[in-house]
Amino acid sequence: MFEYEGIVEDLVMEHLLNTDEEEVPVIIYGKDCTCDDLEKHVSKIGGRIKHILPIINAVAVYMPTSNVKSMAMEDMTKKIYLDDYVYKLMDIASITVGSDFANEYGLTGENVSVAILDTGIFPHEDLTTPYNRIIGFKDFIRQKDQPYDDDGHGTHVSGIIAGNGFSSKGKYMGIAPDANIIGVKVLRDDGSGNISDVIAGIQWVVNNKEKYNIKVLTLSLGTKPKNKYENDPLCQAVDAAVASGITVTVAAGNSGPNPSTITSPAISPNVITVGACDDRKASRPGNITIADFSSAGPTQDGFKKPDILAPGIGINSLANKSSEYKELSGTSMAAPVVAGCAALLYEKNPQMTPLEIKRIIMDNADNLGLDPNKQGAGLLNIKKIIDTIKPESPENKQDDPHISTDTRPLLSDEMFLILLLVILILML
Repeated sequence: MFEYEGIVEDLVMEHLLNTDEEEVPVIIYGKDCTCDDLEKHVSKIGGRIKHILPIINAVAVYMPTSNVKSMAMEDMTKKIYLDDYVYKLMDIASITVGSDFANEYGLTGENVSVAILDTGIFPHEDLTTPYNRIIGFKDFIRQKDQPYDDDGHGTHVSGIIAGNGFSSKGKYMGIAPDANIIGVKVLRDDGSGNISDVIAGIQWVVNNKEKYNIKVLTLSLGTKPKNKYENDPLCQAVDAAVASGITVTVAAGNSGPNPSTITSPAISPNVITVGACDDRKASRPGNITIADFSSAGPTQDGFKKPDILAPGIGINSLANKSSEYKELSGTSMAAPVVAGCAALLYEKNPQMTPLEIKRIIMDNADNLGLDPNKQGAGLLNIKKIIDTIKPESPENKQDDPHISTDTRPLLSDEMFLILLLVILILML
């Protein structure tokens, strides 16, 4: 029995036993110490710092394999996790679904920013014309300054949220076509990445939420959960984002239809976990089916998941090439539909909390009568949501709280006579 058993995750031990590499990528949590303390000690014993992660009081490190045991024995070490891989959540079906209904209700996501942690973002005309709505970009993979996407997944997700249909003359329009986009590249050109890069991306979003007015964060990626959500690094990071006032939508995963297949960080009870449905052949909501690949609950903690369903089969959105579109399927495509809906709600009321956003989305879902651990609250119903919050119409501006509806005369009769008398005196 190892003296440090319980401190070092089993996956780290497996990695050490099955690799000839001199370093192992790990995430080290601090106990009764700061990230600076961790950084200094790790550097002292030969570790190479990758990220400082104060959002979870940890550091991501390339640690010499021979020093993992000694680090685990330190009093400042709370836990050592493998800096495992996360993957984009995408399937392969190919029937087109349009998502252009948001404008009908007078809300377009204007002045609301959505952060997308993914493979990057290509400056497609539907995001940059007539003006550029990609207002921020951060690259944790290649450290480039200008937006790019060497895979295309992140661009497709961005179009579902905020594409304005410019290149298709309005045919393929996103849910919130006037929303601003913040691209955060945390996945490589093959759609994979490290947990620590995703956490660093979440931390960057939280640190910059005021600068860019970031209200929504969406992650169409996932990995196998690390036991209970409270001990999962990704879950701790998204929970911190929610606590900061950001609504977080996460793809449920593409490991269905078997139960208990929800990926991390979608297992967190604080995010909006989105499963995928197939609405291509349905004549009414009651005929809509859940996509075979969509992951199901419950989670290891016993939480019912997903929280909501959205279309995820054959979604036509932006390609990472000028003026072009492509079809993709997966819970990756369902999560940004809900993210776009959240942007509409924030446009209506910027003071709403993530809990309120989640509640109104779930309370207005169409119950399909299926297992809650497969459908959540049911199918997202934006029309019902919009009807609930009663947005203003252009012809109903008298209800605007900033426009006075007081019909009383500006002056009383007595005041009018006094004013008239003063004017007559001045004329004499």
